[in-house]
Amino acid sequence: MLATVAQFAATTDKAANLKAAADLVATAAARGSDLVVLPENSMYTNPDPLADVSGDAEAVDGPFATAIAALAKEYGIAVVAGMTEAAADGSGKPSNTVLAVDRAGEQFGVYRKVHLYDAFGYRESDRIQAQPAKALTFTLDGLTVGVMTCYDLRFPEMARFLVDAGAEAVVVPAAWVAGPVKEDHWTTLLRARAIENTVYVLGCGQTGPVSCGQSAIVDPMGQIAASAGETPGVASAVLESARVAEVRAKNPSLANRRFSVTFD
Repeated sequence: MLATVAQFAATTDKAANLKAAADLVATAAARGSDLVVLPENSMYTNPDPLADVSGDAEAVDGPFATAIAALAKEYGIAVVAGMTEAAADGSGKPSNTVLAVDRAGEQFGVYRKVHLYDAFGYRESDRIQAQPAKALTFTLDGLTVGVMTCYDLRFPEMARFLVDAGAEAVVVPAAWVAGPVKEDHWTTLLRARAIENTVYVLGCGQTGPVSCGQSAIVDPMGQIAASAGETPGVASAVLESARVAEVRAKNPSLANRRFSVTFD
């Protein structure tokens, strides 16, 4: 399976964001990709930490989700993309949600962010509602893929939760805020989650000026197979179940584990 991480900087202009996403999906498809991962909050991003984003939230069958599904079907490519999802009852805080759509434009499912970014002077929980942990996995071309979002990467239990659900690759749509040593944290954590779980990890972040980009695909041995740098663009790599099996035979850390993951 050829997978692509496709990074850009989303803004408060939904139409411009969708145009950027569509161009990146087209680029990934032109490379022959089977899967393209777009960043967290691809639909709408307001950099103001005090902004109320509930008025711009949409349902998972709303305009943005419908457009992503149409792109997947048009180009015959599976798409993972982040959005802000309106509360089901029309009131309360929205969710930070990731859509996963198959080649036919049908949803594999959605993942709603568990760990909110209340760190480094930022409080995502002031405007977003955390959701209970539910593993979203889907199988594409024989490879099982799990989904998490941005700050989830800092919690090793989250990746292990997805691996326990069968994931051989983990996708991480993100808007990893730039700052001192933050880029190093991003790359280090992507590699750590790959090494400790013997899985591929595909991190796709928004680019500057707010976020750091540096989207990357890491193989199950922790080697960076592809990276996209700081500016908008794409990076691609081949993912193989056989490679996961090979690494797990050499490094049977999952088989040797003595602890299980539980959630409150």
